[in-house]
Amino acid sequence: MVSTLLVALRASVVTLVLTGVLYPLAVTGMAQGLFSKEANGSLVRDGQGREVGSALIGQGFTRPDYFQPRPSAAGQGFDATASSGSNLGPTSQKLRERAVAEAERLRRENPGAPGPVPAELVAASGSGLDPHVSPEAALWQVPRVARARGVDPARVSALVRSQVEGRTFGVLGEPRVNVLTLNLAMDRQFGGAASPPATPLGAAEPVSPSPRGGLPGR
Repeated sequence: MVSTLLVALRASVVTLVLTGVLYPLAVTGMAQGLFSKEANGSLVRDGQGREVGSALIGQGFTRPDYFQPRPSAAGQGFDATASSGSNLGPTSQKLRERAVAEAERLRRENPGAPGPVPAELVAASGSGLDPHVSPEAALWQVPRVARARGVDPARVSALVRSQVEGRTFGVLGEPRVNVLTLNLAMDRQFGGAASPPATPLGAAEPVSPSPRGGLPGR
């Protein structure tokens, strides 16, 4: 009886050390050594070295001189603690009304935009935290952003195209533009707000739970 208990105890201790100590340390060490940025949240910093968000988590931007992402149904919007879609089906009247209202707002704020409003700009992603838009959706917003910044639209379009990310491994997904890094690139090239960050990571309202600062005055 005692010998059986000792064997069980030794097996439990060995398993605990292997799976609870050595394995996590090895995986953490490999992650930090090979993929340090990704392992630490793919954090993005502005020109002053301040952490303003993550390349993996969308943020809301409302100022006319910034590009805007897709709508968010995460919590009250862009809440990283409540990632989700709206759960509204294609026959939902509420979803239709929301999309119509969003399309009207976009048309009102983008009078010089070419063509109809891109569908992705009126439809939230499944997570509510998609940090990307398509190159077409970004280029559609160029007239508004260029006018707000007093910059030639051709220069803004060129910057957008320079920020396009290709398909993962050349075959997965579609070309896309990270809205946060695009807006940071806009600030670097054309100048941005000089005031200190006023909102935490997650931009817009409500704010996400992270204490890190976002881009100022969005």
